[in-house]
Amino acid sequence: MSIPFGAVIPFVDILGFTLEKFEGGQSELHYAPAPEHLNSFAVTHGGAVMTLLDVVMATAARSIEPDMGVVTIEMKTTFMRPAKATGAEKLVAKGHLMHRTRSMAFTEGHVFDADGQLCAHATGTFKYVSRRPAAALSTD
Repeated sequence: MSIPFGAVIPFVDILGFTLEKFEGGQSELHYAPAPEHLNSFAVTHGGAVMTLLDVVMATAARSIEPDMGVVTIEMKTTFMRPAKATGAEKLVAKGHLMHRTRSMAFTEGHVFDADGQLCAHATGTFKYVSRRPAAALSTD
């Protein structure tokens, strides 16, 4: 069984992100925000946009070493315009690994709306960690 993000990430599954590119320090995710992912202005909630940026930067960092996991150490986000996507439209996030050391990854990410306009930019620092088998999720 193939796991698109290299790990089971329940929150990403709930949001519905899809991994479109994962190679050579580059990643791309697509996201069609559901009505429950919007804010009171009927645009994508900033927390959902920040999660999209976090995941696209993490996948860019992991794309050169897929067997490793990463954890977010630091992230800075700038919002430029509302992230609008309605109906079948999708937001597109692109991640780029700018530099890495043995244990750290320095990345940037961008989110574009359905018209290709830049909505948000982020930089992030991630620590590479060895993957351990995940504990079974409990529904108790």
